[in-house]
Amino acid sequence: MRGGAQHLSLARMTTALYTHASALQHAAPPGHAEREARIEAVWAALRAPEFDALARAPAPRADETEVLRCHPQRHLDRIRAALPAVGQAMLDPDTYVSSASFEAAMHAIGGVNAAVDAVLAGRVANAFVAMRPPGHHAEAEAPLGFCLFGTVAIAALRALDHHRLARVAVLDFDVHHGNGTQSLLWEEPRAMFVSSHQMPLYPGSGAAVETGAHGQIINIPLPAGSGGAVMRPLWQAALARVQGFAPDLLLVSAGFDAHRADPLASLNWTEADYRWLTHAICDLADDCCGGRVVSTLEGGYDLTALAASVAAHVAVLMERGDD
Repeated sequence: MRGGAQHLSLARMTTALYTHASALQHAAPPGHAEREARIEAVWAALRAPEFDALARAPAPRADETEVLRCHPQRHLDRIRAALPAVGQAMLDPDTYVSSASFEAAMHAIGGVNAAVDAVLAGRVANAFVAMRPPGHHAEAEAPLGFCLFGTVAIAALRALDHHRLARVAVLDFDVHHGNGTQSLLWEEPRAMFVSSHQMPLYPGSGAAVETGAHGQIINIPLPAGSGGAVMRPLWQAALARVQGFAPDLLLVSAGFDAHRADPLASLNWTEADYRWLTHAICDLADDCCGGRVVSTLEGGYDLTALAASVAAHVAVLMERGDD
Protein backbone atom coordinates (compact mmCIF):
# COMPACT_ATOMS: atom_id res chain seq x y z
CA MET A 1 0.00 0.00 0.00
CA ARG A 2 1.36 3.39 -0.95
CA GLY A 3 0.26 4.72 2.42
CA GLY A 4 2.92 2.57 4.07
CA ALA A 5 0.29 1.06 6.37
CA GLN A 6 1.77 -2.38 6.85
CA HIS A 7 0.06 -4.23 9.66
CA LEU A 8 1.87 -3.86 12.97
CA SER A 9 0.87 -5.27 16.31
CA LEU A 10 -0.92 -2.61 18.29
CA ALA A 11 0.75 -1.68 21.54
CA ARG A 12 -0.40 0.03 24.69
CA MET A 13 0.39 3.69 25.25
CA THR A 14 0.80 4.63 21.64
CA THR A 15 -1.18 6.17 18.79
CA ALA A 16 -2.65 3.97 16.07
CA LEU A 17 -3.02 4.99 12.43
CA TYR A 18 -5.71 3.19 10.47
CA THR A 19 -5.85 3.47 6.69
CA HIS A 20 -6.45 1.31 3.62
CA ALA A 21 -5.64 1.30 -0.10
CA SER A 22 -9.35 1.61 -0.95
CA ALA A 23 -9.14 5.27 0.07
CA LEU A 24 -7.13 5.82 -3.10
CA GLN A 25 -9.54 3.82 -5.27
CA HIS A 26 -12.50 6.14 -4.60
CA ALA A 27 -11.77 7.93 -7.88
CA ALA A 28 -12.72 11.61 -8.22
CA PRO A 29 -14.00 13.36 -11.33
CA PRO A 30 -11.43 15.64 -12.97
CA GLY A 31 -10.95 18.85 -11.00
CA HIS A 32 -12.97 17.72 -7.98
CA ALA A 33 -11.77 19.05 -4.62
CA GLU A 34 -12.25 15.72 -2.79
CA ARG A 35 -9.67 13.83 -4.82
CA GLU A 36 -7.24 10.96 -4.43
CA ALA A 37 -4.28 13.31 -3.97
CA ARG A 38 -5.68 14.25 -0.56
CA ILE A 39 -5.01 10.82 0.92
CA GLU A 40 -1.64 10.61 -0.81
CA ALA A 41 -0.66 13.91 0.85
CA VAL A 42 -1.71 12.57 4.26
CA TRP A 43 0.15 9.30 3.75
CA ALA A 44 3.28 11.18 2.67
CA ALA A 45 3.17 13.45 5.72
CA LEU A 46 2.83 10.49 8.09
CA ARG A 47 5.78 8.66 6.52
CA ALA A 48 8.15 11.29 7.96
CA PRO A 49 10.61 9.89 10.54
CA GLU A 50 8.86 11.59 13.46
CA PHE A 51 5.89 9.29 12.85
CA ASP A 52 7.84 6.03 12.91
CA ALA A 53 6.35 5.17 16.29
CA LEU A 54 2.78 5.12 14.97
CA ALA A 55 1.16 1.70 15.29
CA ARG A 56 -0.05 1.28 11.71
CA ALA A 57 -2.97 -1.02 11.02
CA PRO A 58 -5.20 -1.61 7.99
CA ALA A 59 -8.71 -0.23 8.26
CA PRO A 60 -10.90 -3.35 8.05
CA ARG A 61 -14.07 -3.52 6.01
CA ALA A 62 -17.09 -2.85 8.19
CA ASP A 63 -19.91 -5.32 8.33
CA GLU A 64 -22.73 -3.67 6.43
CA THR A 65 -24.99 -4.04 9.47
CA GLU A 66 -22.90 -1.28 11.06
CA VAL A 67 -24.30 1.16 8.48
CA LEU A 68 -27.80 0.34 9.73
CA ARG A 69 -27.02 2.00 13.05
CA CYS A 70 -27.64 5.33 11.28
CA HIS A 71 -29.07 4.59 7.83
CA PRO A 72 -31.95 2.46 6.55
CA GLN A 73 -31.20 -0.49 4.29
CA ARG A 74 -32.67 1.37 1.32
CA HIS A 75 -29.99 4.08 1.62
CA LEU A 76 -27.21 1.50 1.61
CA ASP A 77 -28.82 -0.23 -1.38
CA ARG A 78 -29.20 3.04 -3.32
CA ILE A 79 -25.53 3.90 -2.89
CA ARG A 80 -24.48 0.45 -4.06
CA ALA A 81 -26.88 0.58 -7.03
CA ALA A 82 -25.50 3.95 -8.11
CA LEU A 83 -21.93 2.66 -8.57
CA PRO A 84 -20.87 3.02 -12.23
CA ALA A 85 -18.81 0.39 -14.03
CA VAL A 86 -16.46 3.12 -15.27
CA GLY A 87 -16.01 6.79 -14.49
CA GLN A 88 -18.14 8.54 -11.92
CA ALA A 89 -21.82 8.96 -11.14
CA MET A 90 -22.93 12.19 -9.49
CA LEU A 91 -25.34 11.72 -6.59
CA ASP A 92 -25.76 15.47 -6.09
CA PRO A 93 -23.84 18.48 -7.46
CA ASP A 94 -21.02 17.85 -4.95
CA THR A 95 -21.08 14.13 -4.27
CA TYR A 96 -19.97 11.34 -6.58
CA VAL A 97 -19.28 7.63 -6.62
CA SER A 98 -16.91 5.53 -8.71
CA SER A 99 -16.85 1.75 -8.98
CA ALA A 100 -14.79 1.38 -5.76
CA SER A 101 -16.50 4.05 -3.66
CA PHE A 102 -18.74 1.70 -1.71
CA GLU A 103 -15.76 -0.41 -0.63
CA ALA A 104 -13.80 2.69 0.35
CA ALA A 105 -16.70 3.89 2.48
CA MET A 106 -17.01 0.47 4.14
CA HIS A 107 -13.32 0.55 5.03
CA ALA A 108 -13.66 4.11 6.34
CA ILE A 109 -16.45 2.97 8.67
CA GLY A 110 -14.49 -0.14 9.59
CA GLY A 111 -11.39 1.89 10.34
CA VAL A 112 -13.14 4.17 12.80
CA ASN A 113 -14.93 1.23 14.42
CA ALA A 114 -11.66 -0.69 14.75
CA ALA A 115 -10.01 2.37 16.27
CA VAL A 116 -12.85 2.67 18.80
CA ASP A 117 -12.50 -1.01 19.65
CA ALA A 118 -8.72 -0.73 20.13
CA VAL A 119 -8.88 2.43 22.25
CA LEU A 120 -11.66 1.10 24.46
CA ALA A 121 -9.79 -2.19 24.92
CA GLY A 122 -6.71 -0.25 26.04
CA ARG A 123 -4.55 -1.62 23.22
CA VAL A 124 -3.67 1.94 22.14
CA ALA A 125 -4.01 5.30 23.83
CA ASN A 126 -5.66 7.09 20.91
CA ALA A 127 -6.03 6.78 17.14
CA PHE A 128 -6.25 8.64 13.84
CA VAL A 129 -8.13 7.23 10.84
CA ALA A 130 -6.90 8.44 7.44
CA MET A 131 -9.62 7.44 4.99
CA ARG A 132 -11.91 8.89 2.37
CA PRO A 133 -14.68 9.53 1.46
CA PRO A 134 -15.46 11.73 4.46
CA GLY A 135 -18.73 11.30 6.34
CA HIS A 136 -20.00 14.19 8.43
CA HIS A 137 -22.44 15.63 5.84
CA ALA A 138 -24.28 12.38 5.05
CA GLU A 139 -27.83 12.29 6.40
CA ALA A 140 -29.96 9.22 7.03
CA GLU A 141 -31.14 8.92 3.42
CA ALA A 142 -29.07 11.56 1.63
CA PRO A 143 -25.44 11.52 0.49
CA LEU A 144 -24.25 15.11 0.70
CA GLY A 145 -21.10 17.21 0.60
CA PHE A 146 -18.72 14.48 -0.67
CA CYS A 147 -20.07 12.08 2.02
CA LEU A 148 -21.91 8.77 1.56
CA PHE A 149 -22.44 7.50 5.13
CA GLY A 150 -22.28 9.11 8.58
CA THR A 151 -19.01 7.48 9.55
CA VAL A 152 -18.41 9.17 12.90
CA ALA A 153 -22.07 8.96 13.97
CA ILE A 154 -22.02 5.23 13.22
CA ALA A 155 -18.94 4.87 15.42
CA ALA A 156 -20.62 6.87 18.20
CA LEU A 157 -23.61 4.52 18.20
CA ARG A 158 -21.33 1.48 18.09
CA ALA A 159 -19.50 2.79 21.16
CA LEU A 160 -22.82 3.33 22.96
CA ASP A 161 -24.67 0.19 21.93
CA HIS A 162 -21.98 -2.42 21.27
CA HIS A 163 -19.53 -1.30 23.95
CA ARG A 164 -22.31 -0.08 26.25
CA LEU A 165 -20.73 3.25 27.08
CA ALA A 166 -22.94 5.68 28.96
CA ARG A 167 -22.02 8.79 26.95
CA VAL A 168 -19.83 9.83 24.02
CA ALA A 169 -18.98 13.22 22.54
CA VAL A 170 -18.27 14.03 18.90
CA LEU A 171 -16.11 17.11 18.30
CA ASP A 172 -16.09 18.47 14.74
CA PHE A 173 -13.67 21.23 13.71
CA ASP A 174 -14.16 20.97 9.94
CA VAL A 175 -14.84 24.40 8.39
CA HIS A 176 -18.23 23.15 7.17
CA HIS A 177 -21.00 22.34 9.63
CA GLY A 178 -21.41 18.62 10.35
CA ASN A 179 -25.07 18.64 9.41
CA GLY A 180 -25.18 14.89 8.90
CA THR A 181 -23.70 14.04 12.27
CA GLN A 182 -26.03 16.56 13.88
CA SER A 183 -29.12 15.09 12.24
CA LEU A 184 -28.13 11.48 12.95
CA LEU A 185 -27.49 12.26 16.65
CA TRP A 186 -30.24 14.88 17.12
CA GLU A 187 -32.48 12.56 19.16
CA GLU A 188 -29.66 10.72 20.99
CA PRO A 189 -29.32 11.93 24.60
CA ARG A 190 -26.19 9.80 25.14
CA ALA A 191 -24.22 11.65 22.44
CA MET A 192 -23.07 15.27 22.63
CA PHE A 193 -22.10 16.91 19.34
CA VAL A 194 -19.97 20.06 19.04
CA SER A 195 -19.25 21.69 15.68
CA SER A 196 -17.28 24.82 14.86
CA HIS A 197 -17.69 26.06 11.28
CA GLN A 198 -17.66 29.14 9.12
CA MET A 199 -21.08 30.74 8.75
CA PRO A 200 -22.53 31.50 6.28
CA LEU A 201 -21.13 28.62 4.26
CA TYR A 202 -22.21 25.24 2.91
CA PRO A 203 -24.40 23.46 3.98
CA GLY A 204 -26.19 26.42 5.61
CA SER A 205 -27.00 24.74 8.92
CA GLY A 206 -25.25 25.04 12.28
CA ALA A 207 -26.75 28.11 13.92
CA ALA A 208 -26.18 28.40 17.65
CA VAL A 209 -29.92 27.90 18.24
CA GLU A 210 -29.70 24.34 16.87
CA THR A 211 -29.24 22.51 20.16
CA GLY A 212 -30.68 19.01 19.64
CA ALA A 213 -33.68 17.27 21.13
CA HIS A 214 -32.01 17.15 24.54
CA GLY A 215 -29.85 20.27 24.46
CA GLN A 216 -26.82 18.08 23.75
CA ILE A 217 -25.69 19.84 20.55
CA ILE A 218 -23.37 22.85 20.58
CA ASN A 219 -22.81 24.83 17.40
CA ILE A 220 -20.02 27.40 17.14
CA PRO A 221 -20.56 29.54 14.02
CA LEU A 222 -17.45 31.52 13.08
CA PRO A 223 -17.31 34.62 10.86
CA ALA A 224 -15.36 34.60 7.60
CA GLY A 225 -11.86 35.96 8.04
CA SER A 226 -11.58 34.96 11.69
CA GLY A 227 -8.72 32.90 13.04
CA GLY A 228 -7.39 31.39 16.22
CA ALA A 229 -7.98 34.45 18.37
CA VAL A 230 -11.74 34.06 17.79
CA MET A 231 -11.88 30.27 17.74
CA ARG A 232 -9.87 29.39 20.85
CA PRO A 233 -12.04 30.93 23.61
CA LEU A 234 -15.20 29.60 21.96
CA TRP A 235 -13.80 26.07 21.89
CA GLN A 236 -12.58 26.45 25.49
CA ALA A 237 -16.12 27.29 26.58
CA ALA A 238 -17.60 24.41 24.56
CA LEU A 239 -15.11 21.90 25.95
CA ALA A 240 -16.00 23.00 29.48
CA ARG A 241 -19.60 22.07 28.68
CA VAL A 242 -18.47 18.73 27.27
CA GLN A 243 -16.57 18.08 30.49
CA GLY A 244 -19.83 18.53 32.39
CA PHE A 245 -21.44 15.92 30.12
CA ALA A 246 -18.72 13.46 31.27
CA PRO A 247 -18.29 11.41 28.08
CA ASP A 248 -16.58 8.03 28.19
CA LEU A 249 -14.98 8.56 24.75
CA LEU A 250 -14.19 11.50 22.47
CA LEU A 251 -14.63 11.11 18.72
CA VAL A 252 -13.18 13.83 16.49
CA SER A 253 -14.28 14.80 12.99
CA ALA A 254 -10.93 16.25 11.95
CA GLY A 255 -11.43 18.52 8.97
CA PHE A 256 -8.48 20.76 8.10
CA ASP A 257 -10.25 23.13 5.70
CA ALA A 258 -10.42 25.98 8.22
CA HIS A 259 -6.73 26.51 7.33
CA ARG A 260 -6.02 29.92 5.85
CA ALA A 261 -4.73 28.32 2.62
CA ASP A 262 -7.84 26.21 1.94
CA PRO A 263 -9.66 27.10 -1.29
CA LEU A 264 -13.19 26.19 -0.14
CA ALA A 265 -13.55 28.54 2.83
CA SER A 266 -12.34 31.77 4.40
CA LEU A 267 -11.14 31.10 7.92
CA ASN A 268 -7.57 31.82 8.94
CA TRP A 269 -6.48 28.90 11.08
CA THR A 270 -2.87 27.75 11.08
CA GLU A 271 -1.07 24.58 12.13
CA ALA A 272 -0.56 26.21 15.53
CA ASP A 273 -4.34 26.42 15.94
CA TYR A 274 -4.73 22.72 15.16
CA ARG A 275 -1.99 21.89 17.67
CA TRP A 276 -3.70 24.04 20.32
CA LEU A 277 -7.12 22.50 19.71
CA THR A 278 -5.75 18.95 19.71
CA HIS A 279 -4.02 19.60 23.04
CA ALA A 280 -7.28 21.04 24.42
CA ILE A 281 -9.20 17.95 23.28
CA CYS A 282 -6.58 15.66 24.84
CA ASP A 283 -6.70 17.66 28.09
CA LEU A 284 -10.45 17.07 28.19
CA ALA A 285 -9.99 13.38 27.42
CA ASP A 286 -7.46 13.05 30.23
CA ASP A 287 -9.93 14.64 32.63
CA CYS A 288 -13.04 12.70 31.71
CA CYS A 289 -12.30 9.46 29.88
CA GLY A 290 -8.79 8.20 30.46
CA GLY A 291 -7.37 9.97 27.41
CA ARG A 292 -9.53 8.00 24.96
CA VAL A 293 -9.66 9.89 21.62
CA VAL A 294 -10.45 8.57 18.14
CA SER A 295 -10.00 11.09 15.33
CA THR A 296 -11.02 10.63 11.70
CA LEU A 297 -10.22 12.67 8.60
CA GLU A 298 -12.95 14.86 7.13
CA GLY A 299 -12.09 17.85 4.91
CA GLY A 300 -8.98 19.77 3.88
CA TYR A 301 -8.39 20.61 0.22
CA ASP A 302 -5.10 22.51 -0.08
CA LEU A 303 -2.67 19.62 -0.19
CA THR A 304 0.25 21.38 1.49
CA ALA A 305 -1.92 22.79 4.27
CA LEU A 306 -3.69 19.44 4.70
CA ALA A 307 -0.42 17.55 5.08
CA ALA A 308 1.04 20.05 7.55
CA SER A 309 -2.16 20.24 9.60
CA VAL A 310 -2.60 16.46 9.81
CA ALA A 311 1.05 16.20 10.88
CA ALA A 312 0.48 18.77 13.63
CA HIS A 313 -2.68 16.98 14.83
CA VAL A 314 -1.18 13.48 14.85
CA ALA A 315 2.06 14.67 16.48
CA VAL A 316 0.04 15.95 19.44
CA LEU A 317 -1.93 12.70 19.66
CA MET A 318 1.36 10.81 19.78
CA GLU A 319 2.85 13.13 22.38
CA ARG A 320 -0.21 12.81 24.58
CA GLY A 321 -0.54 9.07 24.00
CA ASP A 322 2.97 8.61 25.37
CA ASP A 323 2.32 10.65 28.52
